[in-house]
Amino acid sequence: MDLISRRSLLVLAGAGAAGAAINWLLPGSAQSALGAGPALPIPALIEARDGQPVTLALQTGRHSFGVGPEVATTGISSGYLGPVVRVRSGDTIPFRVENRLAEESTLHWHGMLIPSSVDGGPHNSIRAGGVWQPALAVRQPAATLWFHPHPHGRTGRQVYSGMAGMMIVTDGADRDLGLPNTYGVDDLPLVLQDKRFARDGQLVYAADMMTLMDGMRGDTLLVNGVAGPTARVPAGFVRLRVLNAANARNFDLRFSDGRPFYVIGGDAGLLPAPVELTGLVMAPAERYEILVDFTNRKPVDLLTGADQHSGGMMGMMGGGSAAGPLLRFQPDAALPVAVARLPRVLVASAAPDAKSAVTRRKFTLDPVMGPGMMGGRPVSSESGLPQVLSINGRPFGMDRVDATAKLGTSEIWEIVASDMAHPFHMHGVSFRILTKDGAAPPAQEAGWKDVVLVQKRAELLVNFTQPAASHQPFMFHCHILEHEDQGMMGQFAVV
Repeated sequence: MDLISRRSLLVLAGAGAAGAAINWLLPGSAQSALGAGPALPIPALIEARDGQPVTLALQTGRHSFGVGPEVATTGISSGYLGPVVRVRSGDTIPFRVENRLAEESTLHWHGMLIPSSVDGGPHNSIRAGGVWQPALAVRQPAATLWFHPHPHGRTGRQVYSGMAGMMIVTDGADRDLGLPNTYGVDDLPLVLQDKRFARDGQLVYAADMMTLMDGMRGDTLLVNGVAGPTARVPAGFVRLRVLNAANARNFDLRFSDGRPFYVIGGDAGLLPAPVELTGLVMAPAERYEILVDFTNRKPVDLLTGADQHSGGMMGMMGGGSAAGPLLRFQPDAALPVAVARLPRVLVASAAPDAKSAVTRRKFTLDPVMGPGMMGGRPVSSESGLPQVLSINGRPFGMDRVDATAKLGTSEIWEIVASDMAHPFHMHGVSFRILTKDGAAPPAQEAGWKDVVLVQKRAELLVNFTQPAASHQPFMFHCHILEHEDQGMMGQFAVV
């Protein structure tokens, strides 16, 4: 991997060439106080431009996680993980996705409001050695999104092995809103994951009943693909774009000195105003943008508490994923401070109008265990285990449409988690949370979203703005990737 200083990154941040193969930019000067780990790697930035092709390659590689030797991995135009692709609202970007793997895959644009024909779900399969060329029309507010493979039955393994990247939608208003926007300096992408390693340093992915029940969980915490990094930041306000790219783990974020931070955006865009918090739970696939004040110039660690929302076998055993430090922030007086004050107002947002819904639907994310669970179920090609997970009692079927919505309308979807907390995701839509367990959502979840952690019951007001033909529908599913792979997924058309 090429090494580059954070100061040099100021010059290179805007120079990512569309269509080029991507390497990681690793600031080489800092050493982490968390066990002398590496400096925080900053993914290379592709500045996509209207009509100019961008190439992304699904490929094998090798990577060092900072806790052992360099090992075999996969990535997107990289040995592990992928670039950050920044697109502008109003542009249309032609992508070229090359599958250089020895197996079928896809590339799903998670959070993008685009037709199902270019969504990248299981119906957009790319054969081994094949190429897919979707043109994505960006017509949505500024937000932090991501992209990852979505082949049915193999999504968990492919994402776990390293294929995930962040996408930023910008509308050019950050400076006017008083938000940090210098990529890699005061606007940092943070991709959170947990992994398990064998004694020889290789990644461990267990396709067994324990993993099926609780999702693949690890005992090593990673940020941008390394353990225990340090990020040097300006002594002012810094914007963190945080993505939970773990297969199953919920992160419970807080700072080691208890300092407050300010949530300014969720999955699908900015909030009306910053929300002050000292702790934030992030479910798999959720994104949050937060502002942190480093003007006291004191180093501080970002921590995660134990996952209190795990279920399945881990829940029965009374435990969740362990707590621990994620990364250290080291304020650096040599870095320019662009934002010294917290903005008070961000974007206007009307309250959700439940009366606009034309119909109501209910979907129950069914228990892992149940009578006759091993009989009469299709078998996963990945694990060899029966697809014992389901929605409304039916495991996923590629040829079955479970709901059909009318384009341009809104519906209320009631999501029930009958056995454990599930992160529920819908493709091709944004929604507002009306209630969670009978109460209004907390302020940080009151904006537009595409993932919601359902502990018992949630009501969502869903806007259907993108078409989806019945032969190529959108997905809705649990974003614990092993649950999705084992049948907890459905399909909906929008006509």
